[in-house]
Amino acid sequence: MKESKYTDDRITQLQSYLERLAQGESLDSVRTDFVQHFQTVEPTEIMKAEQELMRRGTPLTTVQKLCDLHSALFHGSTCTEQAAARPAAPAPSPAAAGPAVSPSTGLAYTDREEAARHLAGLTGHPLRMFSQENRALELLLKQAQKAITNLAVTPELLIRLRDIAIHYAKKGDLLYPLLKVNYGITGPSDVMWTVDDEIRDELSRLIKAQLQDESWYDQLGRVLKRAGEMIYKEDNILLPICAVTFTEQEWYGIYHDAKDYDCAFCLPREVWPAAEAAAETATAAAPQPAPAAPLTADSEIYMPGGHMTVAQLTALLNTLPLEISFVDADNINRFFNEGHKVFKRPHMAIDREVFSCHPPKIEPMVRRIIDSFRAGTRDKVPVWMERNGRSMLVTYMAVRDRNHNYVGTMELIQDMEFAKEHFQAVNAARPLQTNPQDLY
Repeated sequence: MKESKYTDDRITQLQSYLERLAQGESLDSVRTDFVQHFQTVEPTEIMKAEQELMRRGTPLTTVQKLCDLHSALFHGSTCTEQAAARPAAPAPSPAAAGPAVSPSTGLAYTDREEAARHLAGLTGHPLRMFSQENRALELLLKQAQKAITNLAVTPELLIRLRDIAIHYAKKGDLLYPLLKVNYGITGPSDVMWTVDDEIRDELSRLIKAQLQDESWYDQLGRVLKRAGEMIYKEDNILLPICAVTFTEQEWYGIYHDAKDYDCAFCLPREVWPAAEAAAETATAAAPQPAPAAPLTADSEIYMPGGHMTVAQLTALLNTLPLEISFVDADNINRFFNEGHKVFKRPHMAIDREVFSCHPPKIEPMVRRIIDSFRAGTRDKVPVWMERNGRSMLVTYMAVRDRNHNYVGTMELIQDMEFAKEHFQAVNAARPLQTNPQDLY
């Protein structure tokens, strides 16, 4: 019997398998029962089973911790894997697909795997980008595993593995929030995003480690195994769901926002002609300002401190050596200045709630900061951190009007490497102090 549509009974049964894993039962034992009852499993069924676990009280941290086991349980049984093993079938016409139709491909929702394969075949399409990065990462992980076995991991290999962070950043900024905010699909952002961060942080720690002993190699092997399991969950759960969920316009937005990110795994950046043409058409067809309230680059904006044109103000904000974000009093992203950013800010995030743009482990901190600004208990929160080997200062500031009413939050990000280099040079040039009195 081949199941093609998920039901409540199937979700409940899948949930029982996940609960058994959570209780410590071995993967082999649970999988034996699973394969007896399921020939195939839909990506959405896996996601719904995880969401049901959390709805019934299983801590999110437990589900996140078992993420790798969950994917291992379903290896070989997803519709996506089985579809990849058989010849491609002709896509059904939109008219024949029934009411549950992908807004981006016209394919029926039960054809998730076909939709993903179709989009992955379009040159320049974002889903193709994610898929190609996974294929490149698979090859890199095989090389790394061989090097680990031979205790011969090189610095060059570690540098290439760092690109995992680029791949995960694009997922976290471009896919997870869109699924959660626009479609109420919370599973990927709640579970996979945190696992992404754990893999990235652990890998970063190991790359920085000075001692590469037997324990180091063992830890590296484990984290790269988790990265391999995440590839599986992307290919068989995340990307098929995105394929039948996102509209063509949303894919266009993902494509253009992805340009702000570095290429991962030395893959060339492809052009998606349809997205480029759509952008040109949108620009040409953009509605002109109403005569009663014209606003152009030459329009003057008057402020208490003076007046500037829109073009001047835009250039000024883009010239500041800071990454600037403004969130209004309703917690909605309203403005990002332009230019290269260490902390990426997709244009799609404008008019979206700020909390959706942060991974689960960071969201509570952001909420506390903004709540304290709104309550008036704090006006500024500085956070120092290392990013890509550079010292960064992230400053959150309450924005208030002349009557001290809270109107929003500003986030300023500044690369402080110049200051560190300055004081290192000053200290290096300073003569050695032998008398404590010389310090005063």
